[in-house]
Amino acid sequence: MKRGEIRWYKFKASDKKRPVLILTRNSVLDYLGEVTVAPVTSTIRDIPSEVFLSEQDGMTNEYAINFDHLQTVSKGKIGSFITTLSQEKLEKVYNAIHFALDL
Repeated sequence: MKRGEIRWYKFKASDKKRPVLILTRNSVLDYLGEVTVAPVTSTIRDIPSEVFLSEQDGMTNEYAINFDHLQTVSKGKIGSFITTLSQEKLEKVYNAIHFALDL
């Protein structure tokens, strides 16, 4: 598991398996029981706090990473690997996080 990877996660509230983007820095992943993630959704609102994903990013459809709903979740519930974001896409992630958190 590494920052920038998209993996499966089963959310308790909706009891639905969804992709999430790993945000926790790599240097502490081996030491923590929880990781911070951003959910990936098929609801695309085209707003600055989202990053668009498509087949070019290794996804099966069009999605958006939603940075208005960051969560810290149990690392043990993180599932299988889907894809790793490119450096160009990660720069968009950083901009969206800054916008969402008003940094």
